[in-house]
Amino acid sequence: MIHHHKIILILIIAEPLCRMRSGSFFTIFSYTVVMITNDKGIVELKHFILREVCRLAWEGKLNAEETEKIVYQVSPGPKPKYRCCVYKEREIVRGRIRLAMGQDPDPNNTSTNVVSVISAACDDCPIQTYFVSDICRFCLGKACLSSCRFGAITPGDHKMKIDPSKCKSCGMCAKSCPFGAIIHQERPCRKVCPVDAIFYDEAGICRIDENKCIHCGHCIHNCPFGAIGSKIYAADVIRHILDGKRVIAMCAPATEGQFGKDISMAAIRAALKKAGFADMVEVGLGGDMTAASEAVEWIEARKEGKVMTTSCCPAFISMLHHHFPKQYEENKSQTVSPMVAVSRYLKSQDLDCVTVFIGPCIAKKGETLNRYIKDSADYALTYGEIVALLDSKGITPEPVDEAYQEASLFGKRFAGTGGVAGAVLEVMQEMGEDTSDIKLMTCAGGDECRKALMLLKAGKLDVDFIEGMICPGGCVGGPSKHQAESVVLKARSELLDKADDRKILENLKNYPMDKFSMRRDGN
Repeated sequence: MIHHHKIILILIIAEPLCRMRSGSFFTIFSYTVVMITNDKGIVELKHFILREVCRLAWEGKLNAEETEKIVYQVSPGPKPKYRCCVYKEREIVRGRIRLAMGQDPDPNNTSTNVVSVISAACDDCPIQTYFVSDICRFCLGKACLSSCRFGAITPGDHKMKIDPSKCKSCGMCAKSCPFGAIIHQERPCRKVCPVDAIFYDEAGICRIDENKCIHCGHCIHNCPFGAIGSKIYAADVIRHILDGKRVIAMCAPATEGQFGKDISMAAIRAALKKAGFADMVEVGLGGDMTAASEAVEWIEARKEGKVMTTSCCPAFISMLHHHFPKQYEENKSQTVSPMVAVSRYLKSQDLDCVTVFIGPCIAKKGETLNRYIKDSADYALTYGEIVALLDSKGITPEPVDEAYQEASLFGKRFAGTGGVAGAVLEVMQEMGEDTSDIKLMTCAGGDECRKALMLLKAGKLDVDFIEGMICPGGCVGGPSKHQAESVVLKARSELLDKADDRKILENLKNYPMDKFSMRRDGN
């Protein structure tokens, strides 16, 4: 299955393509969905590299000599396939291999940020943000010249020209040009970053400000050269399985529908157990747990007249922490995310188990490393990463007859916009609270979240509660979703229709909620 993220075009090929050793196509079901996106070829390459790294990890051969063979598999030479020369190609592949092993692509960089830049891959984007197009008529008025206060615009031979060393990117020249001949060009990675964490060094290489980065991962799949990636911990997971540890997968609520209408949670569970996982638990159960805990907080906050935000989206929480620190302290729910809730539940039953979250989210990787959250999950993998891990053992999810459900329908719906708030309101109603007059704001997407928090900071937000999700559409629209969102939603609807109608609080009576904390500080 070729899986990509920013959808421009979807092609559905009726007959399955053959699985190719080169990693060109990855077919899991009876159709192949191709999303034409910024990073199409890069995702295929990353899958191949990660699959080979996982294969070496299973075989106990994950060493420098064996990984160098992958480099030459991808770029055998003498002629380059992707870049200007084989030497550059090979350096980029080495960076990707390091990411696939959970390391920074630069061996001299000790950063713990989960989102990293492969410097060798980032040098083909123009540094200049404003440039004069051929539409320029070289007019007599030259409004652009008079509007520039920095002396960056001068007449050329046939049109005006901009000196990038003087240009301050104020945009006045573009606004003043009567022909619209001056174009504003912004790099894709920087354009999608909701917190302005992307900047460039003197060589024009992309850098990430770790004090601003919220690990949303949107830059990763918007870079057409694949220069940005996240650290992958699949090899660590494999090592724990080989060591005989009890490794338990935790699948996000967004999982249902990602692999088609015939691949249920039970089917995913069976595939993971076949690969060596001890078990799998749906994180929708954690959604029920989080909703129950947040409902108590919301009731108290409402009495105090305090606005409260949800706490399940780690990128949203990072936005609060890094960019709205006062609101982080005063308005954030203290309840842990569903991922952390399920991990704590599992570890309350078996302290030595290893918990691995699987979902569409890059920010979950950061949450596993967040020092402000006690007893978080041990690892987080994306759908593409778990598919590569399964592929390295020749395993593909297949339909099963058995049923599996641990979450209420409300917990399962945590993955969509409004799902978290809907579950919390459901619990409040189950507790006998009147929720008819609650004023709720649901924010989906980085821009919406930032605007809401700016209004909250300014004291101009007349709502009781804010549901914040950095990804448009919620987790289902996450940066590492496995298929086009429209395809996922159609399959997801069919799968959710099969779920029973259990209530949240009634469901939680089956679990030892008194054996672990639902608060972020662990108390």
